[in-house]
Amino acid sequence: MALTKLEIEGIGMTSQRTRDRLIQRLREQGIKNEQVLEVMRKVPRHLFMDQALATRSYEDTALPIGHGQTISQPYMVARMTELLLASELPLEKVLEVGTGSGYQAAILGKLIAKVYTVERIQPLYKQARDLLDALAYRNIRTSLSDGSWGVAYEAPFDGIIVTAAPEEIPQALLEQLAIGARLIIPTGKQGEAQELKLITRTGETDYQQQVIESVQFVPLVRSSSLSLGK
Repeated sequence: MALTKLEIEGIGMTSQRTRDRLIQRLREQGIKNEQVLEVMRKVPRHLFMDQALATRSYEDTALPIGHGQTISQPYMVARMTELLLASELPLEKVLEVGTGSGYQAAILGKLIAKVYTVERIQPLYKQARDLLDALAYRNIRTSLSDGSWGVAYEAPFDGIIVTAAPEEIPQALLEQLAIGARLIIPTGKQGEAQELKLITRTGETDYQQQVIESVQFVPLVRSSSLSLGK
């Protein structure tokens, strides 16, 4: 899939001026990491969603991407990325659970040397993989798998971000954290109160937990078989 310069830069409601207005809103909402803001200013969010919704790409809202999934609200992408980067541990290799559109992985890919991202829904996995390749991301590895398993053969990770909410934190993800690494994860039942949590691994079996804020995410579905689609 070849992308033109105009497609990447956008026009009208996908133009740089529109992106800059979003970044200003994120600053007003408390996002302070200028590195995160600059990356989000440049990454073309409109390419990560259906063309029919492209004009809404730079609204600060979650939008549907099909298969019951959404592209996360820009504020939440910025907040979770900011929390990850605040780690005292050098971030060389991180894991994202729930590739979805690929947008969060694209943001991480501009900030982290190696990014591994896992998606269980095959059509989304293929679409995100192809788009990230077209945008020349060579440091992002996509996998079709149940996200609650993590990616054990590449562990430990210097950080993990989860973009869907399990009712309980998967043990595999805790075990795949390096000592000192952070897990940024929403938890809670769908339709009920959910919390964004920051988990830091402080020892072989020790973890510290902090509740960051109330959130609303699609559920992290665990299954023995993948949703392969057609």
